[in-house]
Amino acid sequence: MTEVTDVVGQGPIKVMVVDDHPMWRDAVARDLDASGFAVVATAGDGEQAVRRARAAAPDVLVLDLNLPAKPGVQVCKELVGGNPALRVLVLSASGEHADVLEAVKSGATGYLLKSASTEELIDAVRRTAVGDPVFTPGLAGLVLGEYRRLASEPAPAAGADEPKAPQLTDRETEVLRLVAKGLSYKQIAERLVISHRTVQNHVQNTLGKLQLHNRVELVRYAIERGLDEA
Repeated sequence: MTEVTDVVGQGPIKVMVVDDHPMWRDAVARDLDASGFAVVATAGDGEQAVRRARAAAPDVLVLDLNLPAKPGVQVCKELVGGNPALRVLVLSASGEHADVLEAVKSGATGYLLKSASTEELIDAVRRTAVGDPVFTPGLAGLVLGEYRRLASEPAPAAGADEPKAPQLTDRETEVLRLVAKGLSYKQIAERLVISHRTVQNHVQNTLGKLQLHNRVELVRYAIERGLDEA
């Protein structure tokens, strides 16, 4: 078994699996463990998920939406709100557009249907860990379309004392433009001939400068400014 290390190579990617069906939850955890991930916790309901995730500090949360005690979107919102570095991959039986969009707005990095193969799941968890958006085919376009719809809504009127927008470097703007076009961090790195880690650093610096919390907000910001069409 080959250990799947995190982006800085400091150990295996830590994963937590949340699902209310014990057989499914255990099977997913087994598959991930056998593939080199460190499964640090599992949970069967929403409240348990929040408690255990805060204690176990996983890098990636593999999360079902339909949970007792507390719905998955609320779990996602609470955990990502408290720890923006946490990556959440929703693994759901539902392909309803409303469920997908609600999950992404709550902070999920990706959305995979339970009909996915074990190989697709393993690849999705690996990519989610480094911040790439991962979606079952057909859902990525839906999410990007929603970003554009949100960006077309009138922005709140700026107050007279509102500070000027922070200045991004040319490279940060270039990375932001490619993020808005829907490219993964790996694709951006290849396009700009820089390392994956450098792309991540630019994105994190941009989030900090703009006082944004996640990729959803970042893409909306970019589209509002027409960077996806540049």
